[in-house]
Amino acid sequence: MNKNKDTEAEKISKPLMKVPYTNFKQQYESIGKEILSAITPILASGDFVMGDSVKKFEKDFADYSQCKYAIGVANGTDALFLSLKALGIGPGDEVITPPNSFLATAGAIIAAGAKPVFVDVREDYNIDPELIEKAITPKTRAILPVHLTGRPVDMEPIMNIAKKHKLFVVEDAAQAVGAEYKGKKVGSFGDAAGFSLHPLKNLNIAGDGGLITTSSDELYKKLSLLHNHGLKNRDECECWGFNSRLDSIHARIALVKLKHIDNWTGKIRKIAKTYAKELKGIKGISYVPVDKPYEKAVYHTFIIQCDKRDELQQYLLKKGIGTKIHYPIPIHLQKSAASLGYKPGDFPMTETQAKRILSLPIYPELTEEQIRLVIKEIKGFYKGK
Repeated sequence: MNKNKDTEAEKISKPLMKVPYTNFKQQYESIGKEILSAITPILASGDFVMGDSVKKFEKDFADYSQCKYAIGVANGTDALFLSLKALGIGPGDEVITPPNSFLATAGAIIAAGAKPVFVDVREDYNIDPELIEKAITPKTRAILPVHLTGRPVDMEPIMNIAKKHKLFVVEDAAQAVGAEYKGKKVGSFGDAAGFSLHPLKNLNIAGDGGLITTSSDELYKKLSLLHNHGLKNRDECECWGFNSRLDSIHARIALVKLKHIDNWTGKIRKIAKTYAKELKGIKGISYVPVDKPYEKAVYHTFIIQCDKRDELQQYLLKKGIGTKIHYPIPIHLQKSAASLGYKPGDFPMTETQAKRILSLPIYPELTEEQIRLVIKEIKGFYKGK
């Protein structure tokens, strides 16, 4: 077999990506020296697990998120799972959450032993507070809203509902580091909140990682035990716990990036504003995200709703523009969720969106030329159709 011919064939079949959906290399090139300088002392010291770097990052992240405490954990899913466990939520309990999130949101509820009860979303992809009370039963223990796409949930009515029915609130802020609702950071509203440091998130590290935020002294003490085997110290175990810790190297990387997060967010919001201005009103595009006056979204994803979604995605790919779908199959229609008893048609807004949503490239390193190319090709597709 001629390897050169195979290579040429691949070049023909795979278009040159003029605008990749993500570009980790570009971000690393901009701060690579800072990161290497930060992690080298850790490699030399051997202080790899739950060291001073983790404590420093926890404090800085708590301050940034306007919370009293932050606890570093292994990933964003564990952040939700451990929060539920610390609140005493388990078998026989129900937790209200939307069906359009990444499946880990419901998975964390299942892992805790509880049952996810889904409530449909609004046009902005976030849970509809007006539908929550209808889903409350005597078994309901908590509401788990998701700040999906990095856009804050309408938290005021949710907190009022929780107070009225004496329910816990655990925020899924995995995609929303730095997002604000009425001048207050997400993650500071509920009893606890879970954040993700996964490479695709706006505050990311070189692998998996997560954080729990809370302003409750009692909850912080429980979580401090639960995420580290239940250990009070090296030799004394107060309860059965779990092994879910943030590594020191990852904490150092996160500390470097935390210094840049507001600058990056500003650039992303500027890109989102350009997308919204240029794409709004195009025949074939029914929804383009725009901040409400009381919101500050961080746009982890910029998701439009459009006609001929799959055709548009393939068209953009041929033009060298990467896109994604977040997410094509709602959680309640996944095979793993069959035992929950839901069926097609139960959540019409979520299901309609799943057929029309498309995530466009959005990250701080996008150039003006790349942004304009995305807009140009989307307009060209619908003009051509």
